[in-house]
Amino acid sequence: MTIRRQILVAAAATALLLGGPAAAQEVKGEEHVLPNGMKLLLVHRPDEPSVSAGWVAKVGSANERVGMTGISHLFEHMMFKGTKTLGSKDPKRDLEIIEEQETLRGEMRAEESKMRAAWRRGEVDDLMKPENKTARYKELEAKFDALVKEQRDLLVKNEFDRIYTKNGASGMNAFTSYDMTAYFITVPKNKLELWFWMESDRLKDPVFREFYAERDVVYEERRLRVESTPTGKLDEAFDSIFWHSTPYTWPVIGYASDVANITKQQADDYFATYYAPNNLTAVLVGDFDKAEALKLATEYFGRIPRGKTPPPEVTTLPTKWEYDLRFEGEADTNPTAEIRWRTVPFQHKDSYALSILAELLNGRTGRLYKSMVLPADAVATQAYAVHNGFVGPAKYAGSFVIGAEAKEGQLPPEVAAKALAEIERLKKEPVPADELRKVKNNVAANSFRRLSSNFPILLQLMVNEAYGDWTEINSGPKKLEAVTAEDVARVAKTYLVKENQATALVSRKAGSAPSADDAALAEVPEQVRPMIKQALQQLAAEKDAAKLKEGLAQMETQAAQVPPQMKKGFELLVTKARERLAELEKAGDKK
Repeated sequence: MTIRRQILVAAAATALLLGGPAAAQEVKGEEHVLPNGMKLLLVHRPDEPSVSAGWVAKVGSANERVGMTGISHLFEHMMFKGTKTLGSKDPKRDLEIIEEQETLRGEMRAEESKMRAAWRRGEVDDLMKPENKTARYKELEAKFDALVKEQRDLLVKNEFDRIYTKNGASGMNAFTSYDMTAYFITVPKNKLELWFWMESDRLKDPVFREFYAERDVVYEERRLRVESTPTGKLDEAFDSIFWHSTPYTWPVIGYASDVANITKQQADDYFATYYAPNNLTAVLVGDFDKAEALKLATEYFGRIPRGKTPPPEVTTLPTKWEYDLRFEGEADTNPTAEIRWRTVPFQHKDSYALSILAELLNGRTGRLYKSMVLPADAVATQAYAVHNGFVGPAKYAGSFVIGAEAKEGQLPPEVAAKALAEIERLKKEPVPADELRKVKNNVAANSFRRLSSNFPILLQLMVNEAYGDWTEINSGPKKLEAVTAEDVARVAKTYLVKENQATALVSRKAGSAPSADDAALAEVPEQVRPMIKQALQQLAAEKDAAKLKEGLAQMETQAAQVPPQMKKGFELLVTKARERLAELEKAGDKK
């Protein structure tokens, strides 16, 4: 995910995590299903002369398997590479090059198999080192690189984005999560047919140009987001332990060795199964004529053939553990403590009480902040609570998370104990009526503000649809409003117990110092702070001034879409992007 995508998804995360809309603000949608199985959801809102449009594929990392983890995220990249009509100066030669590349890759994979066997025997120490490649592999690689260069000379870079931008569209983007992959943009109302043509074209006739080069881009993205960050590998390991026996064991970005070895044939098979119209939902929110939109959907999306094989159902169910898992590590970061519990998935009857419980604990008015950050004897600088966070694991299993960053001089076990004390208090003492009412009022007020424009509504609808029911945008708030103090105590006693607990304690590695950005990050909502941290780390590692300059310009155009809660985090990223760009340009001038 690029820095710009991180910003957009973080902003959306803030909006969605604030809760559902008030009952009086129901979103009225019309649902239609085309003959090929593709679903169309129409929400007419004449207040803005534009349409926020998108489509969601009901597939994410939960649908993968070991050996090809990360393929869902790779597809997010590949779907912007063009079609048989877009993206190349010579489509015929372009397709010929792809076939020649595939022939070479088949021979290269045979050599890679020999190299892995040598690694297992201990004859080589690292398969990524050039000196450990076989002579035949180097010969094939040189031929392949020549084809890559020839193809690049034929490419029309970013043609999708240029066509949309030329026609007044904005915010073209996408994201991949555990349970879904979503693509979206906002277009002028008179350009809706362009959207139908563009999106149906890349679903009907996609061309996965630069497949292996883009695979390497994803591999590098993983290196920046995981291997090169202070806690990346620790976070990944803890996630794997916590989510064992669920479809969420591996990271969305995939394991390094899998990402480096995904084949185009695997990608073709994956696309045929999961990007077939019977596994997709298109959503329109804005000012459009419903009859015309349905006609365009039938004309453009309706021409895509239904998938031959229905997507296989995820059947792995989480096993129940009866122990307290402990995970400890050291990193160049401030000491932290995070406690998790397995809970329930999307729309489970107990999920609403757990969400209210999280809101009682979370934020600057929440119990964790008041007991751990505000007092004179504070043990933490930050504290948070989340139940089934935005586009996190939620379709097949759920989690409740509390955590905090230790204050200077405090140890992670002490911080964890203080946080757990608040959980025990909720089990023993009924939540006062005025406190519960305040939390519910805050949820409703924030939700009302969130419904002021088309784009946040679009994202909510796509996410809920991918989880299983878009109407949750209307029914969920009523269920949240119905939660009682007794419900809060009951779910705390049922799920937030030691036998269902996993604790991660991360201490600062000897000799490391606190980050200069920590004070600014303290103003960012806890739920999206890790994403902002990752974006900052990506900025620090960026070496391409032109790429960074383009990204900065795109970030600045998104400023109006960033909600107030994200303002400080957004400003921090923009400031750091400008500083990093100045450093790169200065270094370039010296050469």
